[in-house]
Amino acid sequence: MDFLLTDEQRQAQKLVRDFVAKEVIPVIGEWDRKQQMNPAFLPRMAELGILGINIPVRYGGQGYDYVTLGLVCEELERGDSTLRVVMSVHAGLNSL
Repeated sequence: MDFLLTDEQRQAQKLVRDFVAKEVIPVIGEWDRKQQMNPAFLPRMAELGILGINIPVRYGGQGYDYVTLGLVCEELERGDSTLRVVMSVHAGLNSL
């Protein structure tokens, strides 16, 4: 069994890592002070293809596997647990 990440998995991981570093980390202090996340990040996450990442393409998702979902959640958690929770709930409830 091959436990190495695929190219697609590494690309998704890098995409989210870069998003968090460039767009989330710089504003996380403000979110904490206001005790509120900026809802504009949700359309941005959809634009990047993060939302619905594990939902089959035939249902409007990206069709990636659960390893990729885990990598995306891990990278979101680097920046803010709220975004990771949003992602987990979105991916989990929509995959039932």
